[in-house]
Amino acid sequence: MDLTQKIISLCKRRGIIFPSSEIYEGFGGVYDFGPLGVELKNNLKKVWWEEMINKHKDIVGLDAAVLMNPRVWQASGHLSAGFADELLECKDCRKRFKLDEIQHPMLSVCPECGGKLSEPRKFNLMIKTFIGPVENEAAVAYLRPETCQGIYINFLNVMNSMRLKIPFGMVQIGKAFRNEINPKNFIFRTREFEQMEMEWFCRPKEANKYFDYWKEERLKWYYNLGIKKENLRAKEIPEEKRAHYAKRQIDIEYHFPFGWGEIEGVHNRGDWDLKNHSEYSGKDLSYTEEGGDKYYPYIVETSVGVERSLFAFLSEAYQEVKGGRTTTTESAKAVEILLKLPKSLAPIKVAALPLVRNKPELVKKAKEVYQLLKPHFVCQYDEIGSIGRRYRRQDEIGTCLCLTVDFESLKQDDLTIRNRDTMKQERVKIKDLIKVLSKFLEPEAKKI
Repeated sequence: MDLTQKIISLCKRRGIIFPSSEIYEGFGGVYDFGPLGVELKNNLKKVWWEEMINKHKDIVGLDAAVLMNPRVWQASGHLSAGFADELLECKDCRKRFKLDEIQHPMLSVCPECGGKLSEPRKFNLMIKTFIGPVENEAAVAYLRPETCQGIYINFLNVMNSMRLKIPFGMVQIGKAFRNEINPKNFIFRTREFEQMEMEWFCRPKEANKYFDYWKEERLKWYYNLGIKKENLRAKEIPEEKRAHYAKRQIDIEYHFPFGWGEIEGVHNRGDWDLKNHSEYSGKDLSYTEEGGDKYYPYIVETSVGVERSLFAFLSEAYQEVKGGRTTTTESAKAVEILLKLPKSLAPIKVAALPLVRNKPELVKKAKEVYQLLKPHFVCQYDEIGSIGRRYRRQDEIGTCLCLTVDFESLKQDDLTIRNRDTMKQERVKIKDLIKVLSKFLEPEAKKI
């Protein structure tokens, strides 16, 4: 079993990610996030949001609608041939492929069955729907394929209401939808996904300076959250391969189990977006300096795929320890899984465990500790199985600390704290727990 399959298995087994509509044999390219997956995903979005809003000056948030006037997509170019993949279909097995996924010497041969492939044809990635009771051309609408257009069309609203001056930024986290021809590699390429985007509006002459600044900031963010430098690269995209709007483009790529893949794009979009929306809407989206100089701001964009970056963090965190890490007999025979997530991302921060479940006094004390911690941390209570098995269960989901209530706890009103990464244990008074845990669980990014 390769690493991707091991991560998929762990995610299913431990309630992180499930195939969507599984009882109906699934639905291609769509996934559901389970109880732990929701916590992990929300933590990732929170860390990014705080990084953008709290660390940087003059960045504000927005939550634009998924459904927008179809003219937005005409102005953005999404309804043209530019937002389309080239589709090939096997005439024998009927499987479909993107042209750029087929090696040139194999262009006429199906990689699945060896059958003959069709000629490439354009396939638009927009997902169409209808608004209102009648399904006709006047009622056509689209699920947004990206979140950034909602920012551009609210440029004047936000700037005026918040009294902002150039340069400033707007951030948004939200769902996007693309009718992918061939979704693959687990949650790397899906038809429904989330984006975390920052759009920085600046003077044209300063765009390159800010492009370089944001590229470095975004790379540091991944490093600070534990991604190894050898697993991350910034790939400059040459002009002939760039998106149509991009004056400069860098793809931040992670080395996944299946190879290098983009998790974030940094783009100098120039004034393309605001100019086009001005032309199509008839509203002036230019900016006038105090001295009278008037221009369309350039936009420097950072666009993160939530699921892709989450997959990267899971890949980075997944470890297997042969022979086990605990001292139990079953551990010595097993391969133990450790999910070494950053503390700020870990779905469960603390687990409260009685040493054994058949001693009511230990169970009662452990449940009291759990209730004490619950208002302050995302925590679990677990009494099923041996203490070694419960440690391993918590290691598999990335729980930072396990707190064990033993017989000494009844006498001294303390307990044992076990560190996920080092397995070191120390005793701490229960009255000091909140203070000790708060200090230990301080987010990594805040220490930089």
